[in-house]
Amino acid sequence: MSAFWVVGGEYRNTRFDAFAEGRQEERYGPFPSYDAARRDWQQRSWAMVDNCNVRYRIVEEETVG
Repeated sequence: MSAFWVVGGEYRNTRFDAFAEGRQEERYGPFPSYDAARRDWQQRSWAMVDNCNVRYRIVEEETVG
């Protein structure tokens, strides 16, 4: 079984290799399905569309059970 997370935040630059000063990775979820995570990702991404240093992605995690 899988769980899905929306992870990301504001990065230092568009290489997305380090977070902006004073920022850390944001993690939302777990979501029971990819579609549920995608809806959350879409809402967060569109809210920050004018800031090119903000990026979120969906990460799948295998759950034990």
